[in-house]
Amino acid sequence: MAASAIGNATEWFDYGVYAATTTYLTQAFFPGSLGTVGTMLGFAVSFVLRPLGGFVWGPIGDRVGRKHVLALTILLISAATALIGVLPTHATIGVWAPVLLITLRVVQGFSTGGEYGGAATFMAEYAPDRKRGRYGSFLEFGTMAGFASGTAIVLLLTVLLSDDQMASWGWRLPFLLALPLGLVGLYLRSRLGDSPVFTEVAADSDQTNVSMWASLRRTLTRYWRPILIMFGMVVALNISNYTLLAYMPDYLKNTIGLSEDGGAVVVLIGQVAMMLLIPVFGAWSDRTGRKPMWWASLVGLFVFAVPMFWLMGRGFAWAVVGFVVLGLLYIPQLSTISATFPAMFPTQARYAGFAIAYNTSTAMFGGTAPLVNEAVVDGTGWRLFPACYMMAACVIGMVALLFLRETAGVSIRGTTTPKRGAEPPR
Repeated sequence: MAASAIGNATEWFDYGVYAATTTYLTQAFFPGSLGTVGTMLGFAVSFVLRPLGGFVWGPIGDRVGRKHVLALTILLISAATALIGVLPTHATIGVWAPVLLITLRVVQGFSTGGEYGGAATFMAEYAPDRKRGRYGSFLEFGTMAGFASGTAIVLLLTVLLSDDQMASWGWRLPFLLALPLGLVGLYLRSRLGDSPVFTEVAADSDQTNVSMWASLRRTLTRYWRPILIMFGMVVALNISNYTLLAYMPDYLKNTIGLSEDGGAVVVLIGQVAMMLLIPVFGAWSDRTGRKPMWWASLVGLFVFAVPMFWLMGRGFAWAVVGFVVLGLLYIPQLSTISATFPAMFPTQARYAGFAIAYNTSTAMFGGTAPLVNEAVVDGTGWRLFPACYMMAACVIGMVALLFLRETAGVSIRGTTTPKRGAEPPR
């Protein structure tokens, strides 16, 4: 659990720090009237290569094992994040500064394309069948812990340092912390063997002695249906995710009018509340099933998105209430990712199927959500657009959810697609 979660925590620590230091990154790398849009583009561009990462890392992980890919991806993610902390600024080297920043974000995106799907697969395959929701939820606990830690560290630095110190060098310190996090994760992952579920299938040479391209082609042709279902569900999942977690600090400051620190506090309170409840909802899904959790979340967000965004515009205290309500409505989706998505594919196609569907959908709709929200709100002044964008995403998620098979408690061993009544022999 720790080895899986720490990579996700490192990835989201970067996103948390990036979102919380938007103002300083804009000053350092994107000076000018369109600076904030440039910073949001720097966030979104890391998602451009996520699908390519999924297409490359996924088949490799299905052939050679999960742990080897995960060891490499966490090293690349942490190194690229740390290097952001030592980049020269636009005032020093001109246009090369944003070019280098975006290059590092691309490296992160390519690596993350293999990290998340592999970690979720790894976690799901190690978990007991009837506790997959509980165990798998700790991967997302790592997500929120990483994001909240990044936000909290930046907030602490703004308290300890002056504005000039933060603008000149203080914003660099949180990025540098990613390197020791990555090294700890590398150590943990190097000490583990591959999951018993994968090892069992790897003993069958017919499943593993195929080329990467043959494995990729087989995944796309045989499992296009679960890939499409997962794609639609991830549209809902990640538009909500990146609107609430990545875009919200900028929205609260520039649109609602809260101070930089006030917006960070609102998001941090919501993140901590979400983090504490993730294991609760994950364990709950083992009893109720994954689909009821998703239905409750999608319908809840659809109904309450506009009222809660309107409420956040009433002041600091109401912003806390609105953000926490939306965050808690989102948690039933987030807490069940590792239990729901890996169970949609058989073992020999699980890593690739998850990585391809998740990263393609995230690149197209999730990672671009802050940029789309920023552009529309700035261009039209429509402050409730992010809420309506989330509602549209929830509709897409509901349509996809209609076709999802319930797999709570079902074994994910073997080379057939998991489903009720098709348990593999023990």
